[in-house]
Amino acid sequence: MFKKFDEKDNVSSVLQLKSSVQKAIRVKLLESYPHLENFIDVVLPKKDSLRIIKCHDHIEIIVNSNGELLFFRQRDSQWMPTLKLFHKYPFFLPMHQVDKGAIRFVLSGANVMCPGLTSPGAKMTDVPTDTVVAIMAEGKEHALAIGKTALSSDDIAKVNKGIGIENCHYLNDGLWQMKPVK
Repeated sequence: MFKKFDEKDNVSSVLQLKSSVQKAIRVKLLESYPHLENFIDVVLPKKDSLRIIKCHDHIEIIVNSNGELLFFRQRDSQWMPTLKLFHKYPFFLPMHQVDKGAIRFVLSGANVMCPGLTSPGAKMTDVPTDTVVAIMAEGKEHALAIGKTALSSDDIAKVNKGIGIENCHYLNDGLWQMKPVK
């Protein structure tokens, strides 16, 4: 999603969000990420003036008053946390771990294939299809990507071929490189 993303070329507008829209976003985020409930007021303070960055390719990014990039989505899909936000609060997404052989491919934007999730060194959390997950790496502490499961964990183990997780945002992609928006 952000492989060839460049903030100078792709950002089309920045809009201030009305408080009613902010409330609706908070509700959707809590539905999607129930483990974030105790921290939602820290991540999205009620009195904070949130903005939304509209980009080409129908991408939207939520930004707080400090300019930190918090969540993103494409079209009207589910909001996903940025890696920088997830590194601050590394507990609110289920985690899938890839083996060492998959790391360089994930960091170049490739989707995670099922064999990279079922081999020795890989681990999966039991989740259904279309779940936003953190992609961890064998032997590493922090997540290398945020993705959406293409198959449930059971199906990934049974089928063991094809795409297991769609890579949406990874370390050093365009969203990672984007500077805070003041």
